[in-house]
Amino acid sequence: MTGTLVNVATVIAGSILGLIFKQRLPRRVVTVVFHGIGLFTMGLGVSMFLESQWIITVVLSLLFGGITGGLLRLEERVETMSESIKSRFRFTDERFTEGLITSFLLFCMGSLTLLGAINEGMGKGPELLITKSVLDGFSSMALAAAMGVGVLFSVVPLLIYQGGLTLLSMWLGDFFAQSVVNELTATGGVLLIGLGINILNLGKLKITDLLPSLLFVVLFAWMQYRHIFPFSLF
Repeated sequence: MTGTLVNVATVIAGSILGLIFKQRLPRRVVTVVFHGIGLFTMGLGVSMFLESQWIITVVLSLLFGGITGGLLRLEERVETMSESIKSRFRFTDERFTEGLITSFLLFCMGSLTLLGAINEGMGKGPELLITKSVLDGFSSMALAAAMGVGVLFSVVPLLIYQGGLTLLSMWLGDFFAQSVVNELTATGGVLLIGLGINILNLGKLKITDLLPSLLFVVLFAWMQYRHIFPFSLF
């Protein structure tokens, strides 16, 4: 867990610095940074999606994930939880939830995250995650300056997701074949494209309701990898 703990520390430090800068930057500058983050998010999402080898697994994952998230009303529940946190800590940030979800996906959906967590879990060292931590530290500064304190709170799902993946890899390392990692990355890329659309105010997509797709894609990609159910036939 060394790599994940270092990652959490750099995101906290970067977020705090970003919040300090936000108070000193003119509103027009913050808006420009915000637009830049939106464009970067969409571009990163496209590059991640292109890693898919079995596009049908991504499509099916988004379908089943969307149905699951919609039935569970994840978007509404996360909004309610966010409002509760904002009230408890007396935050006034309108983009709290958006900052949290955007930061979590940006920090956790790339190949570097997945491979780094898996490598550390399999005893190959935390070097990849430490490299990622440096990048996330600078990214969190920009994100917090544009999106507020929600970026700081993204360390909670970051710790749970990345740390959990590391622990799982200690026992199930062979489960996470490169092809499974690619499809998980591609599905995360689609979600990032949707987040970019939201950030740029080009639409209002319920990305939170699609988060279960990240679970379904691991299952479907593993089934494809093991030839249990060859999705590529469809």
